[in-house]
Amino acid sequence: MALLVVTVPAMALEVGSPAPEFSLKASDGKTYTLSDFKGKQAVVVAWYPKAFTKGCTIECKSLAENGDLIREYDVTYFMASTDDLEDNTKFAEEMKADFPLLSDPTGEVAEAYDVKMPVLNMAKRVTFYIGKDGNVLKIDRDIQPATSAQDMAQTLGELGVDKKS
Repeated sequence: MALLVVTVPAMALEVGSPAPEFSLKASDGKTYTLSDFKGKQAVVVAWYPKAFTKGCTIECKSLAENGDLIREYDVTYFMASTDDLEDNTKFAEEMKADFPLLSDPTGEVAEAYDVKMPVLNMAKRVTFYIGKDGNVLKIDRDIQPATSAQDMAQTLGELGVDKKS
């Protein structure tokens, strides 16, 4: 008996829908699972195309140098790419990133978030804001790498994410 496999295109991820679950290894040696934050903390996942490229370097430096603005909020934030863990770890070290960079080398999570570029196993530059309830609060496709930390903090405020007490 032959097995028929039908691939159905993923539904476009929208504000209000549940964020796709992930469990990814990070540059800090830990594995992060989205559901671990549910009910506890908002999560920001900033997808980027490729470590050590110009825009991604600028974005990572912005988040590393101005992360204090983001950490005023009750949030955990990540950058994520389809780079392998070794590349992301080197990138994080070189950029002095004080936050985890997630690695999705198979591109499966990038695909679930609808950020995987066709043909290339690379993510588009898109930032997802996920509420404590696990649902998508905002999808930002207009990222300015040089001001990404300031923009992220401003968006967290606009979304009403709790500030740390």
